[in-house]
Amino acid sequence: MSKKESTTSSDKPIKKLKQDAGVYFKQLMRLEKLKKSSEVKAGVVFSFHSLIIGLFVDRMEYFKFLFDQNPLILVLTTLWIVSALVSIFYAFKCFKPIIINLKYDDNVFFFGDVVSKFNSIEEYVTRVFEVNEDRFELFDQLAQQIHVESTIVATKFKNVQNAIRFFMLSVLFILATLITIAVT
Repeated sequence: MSKKESTTSSDKPIKKLKQDAGVYFKQLMRLEKLKKSSEVKAGVVFSFHSLIIGLFVDRMEYFKFLFDQNPLILVLTTLWIVSALVSIFYAFKCFKPIIINLKYDDNVFFFGDVVSKFNSIEEYVTRVFEVNEDRFELFDQLAQQIHVESTIVATKFKNVQNAIRFFMLSVLFILATLITIAVT
C-alpha cells in the first residue's frame, strides 16, 4: 500500500487527500451562518411573544373582567404567561455570547485567546506566522476552532428548540383560552 493510501474498517484502501485549509475555513463560515440562523429563529419567537403580550396588556381591563367571570380563564392565561416567559428565556439565551472553556492550547483563531494569551500584536503576529508554517499545527488549530464553534452552534440550536417548544405550548394555551372565552 502506498503512503497516500490508508485502510478503512472494511480493509478497502482509500486515498488520502491533501489537507486544504480552505475546507476548514468553509466549515467555519458554515457554522457562522448556522449561528446567525439560530439567532434569527430566536428573534422571530421573541417578536411573536412581544406582539401577543402587548395585545394582552392593551386589553387587560377586559381580561380582568373575564378572570372574575371564569377562573379557568385565569388559570389558562397564567399557564400561557409562564410558557411564554420560559420561551423568551430560551430565546434570550440564544443571543447570549457563549464562551466554551475547553482544554485547548492557545489558538490563534479563537478571539478569546487572541486578546488574552498574547501580550502584544507583534507576539500574536509572530505566532500566526509560526502556526501557518507548520501545516499540522495549522490544521490542528482550525479543527479545534471548528469543534468549539460546533459546540456553540449546538448549544444555540438547543436553546432555539426549547424556545420553539415552549412557544408552541404557549400557543396551545392561547387557543385553549380563546375557546374557553368563546364557550363562556
